[in-house]
Amino acid sequence: MQNITCTHCGAADPEPGFVEDSGKNARGYARWIAGHLERGIFGGAKRMGRPSRQIDAYRCHQCGHLELFATHQT
Repeated sequence: MQNITCTHCGAADPEPGFVEDSGKNARGYARWIAGHLERGIFGGAKRMGRPSRQIDAYRCHQCGHLELFATHQT
């Protein structure tokens, strides 16, 4: 992504990164899943057939605010 500015303080060029998911059976990164959270019979989130996207995170070097974008379909 280009020309990103912090929505909190307006600083330009935030630092790119990602949100890690290190939980049980995690793929190592967090994903955005379409729709409201529904749980299956074992307590896990239902996600079969739902679109998902990788979460890209940007951290403002001036104020530390995080901006999250879900642009790349997984």
